[in-house]
Amino acid sequence: MLKLGLIGHPVGHSMSPWIHHALMAQQGLEGSYELFDLAPEAFEESIEELLKQPMDGFNVTVPYKEKIIPHLDHLDSSAVALGAVNTVKRTDEGWVGFNTDGTGFVHSLSNRYPEVIQPGTRILLLGSGGAARGIYFALLNSEVEQVDIANRTVARAEAIINENKTEVRSRAFDLESAERHLAEYDVVIQTTTVGMSPNDGQTIISLTQLQEGTIVSDIVYRPMETTFLTEAKAKGAKLHFGHEMLLQQAVYAFQIWTDTNPDASALMDTFERKLKGV
Repeated sequence: MLKLGLIGHPVGHSMSPWIHHALMAQQGLEGSYELFDLAPEAFEESIEELLKQPMDGFNVTVPYKEKIIPHLDHLDSSAVALGAVNTVKRTDEGWVGFNTDGTGFVHSLSNRYPEVIQPGTRILLLGSGGAARGIYFALLNSEVEQVDIANRTVARAEAIINENKTEVRSRAFDLESAERHLAEYDVVIQTTTVGMSPNDGQTIISLTQLQEGTIVSDIVYRPMETTFLTEAKAKGAKLHFGHEMLLQQAVYAFQIWTDTNPDASALMDTFERKLKGV
């Protein structure tokens, strides 16, 4: 019987238990998925106790994606490159850390828009936090032409680019410049928490210059359609939703733990109804 879970603070709002119990049912597996809300002041002691438990693996969310690393025995290449872990698996060699953030996003995007990941595609990332770093790293390993990063603090965007030397063209600039240059991009990806409930009305930039047909993505999934996406839709954009990334990330973590190949698309309709409270 699988024993899985999620560590973070807070974690009470997480959809991960529902997703992973649904994946277990789909694959005919029995098990549990528990939430572990670890207080920051007691993290070191709490994580050491957790690692002694008979668990098969667990997910990691904020604020522990970096803090977990010293407690693990090995890291896979994605976790090393990103300096962050969101999935941990017990193996014969000990606890191994992985990062499915960026890969989950890129696959969820290409699942909805199969034509988007190709030579010539120009992408703009808004934000320079952990999610932006993961998505940027994954995009560099695809076939796109250009991935630029806009952030309030340009130095943080520059740091991500400088960490990942590649043939993919990249520039860093501030959010005001991003607003002026929106027409240059095929895809715009909002990677921050701006617009997340309860601050639903907030948007990170104005979309005045957005061109019809641009793919616009927001990793926020509460609300499911953010103000940013609503404004993009009004401009004739194609939308990509945060819950699609969330589900695909979870599927990759589940594959790591179980060596199965679950079907994310089979869960999407039910997952969307769950998020809407239907």
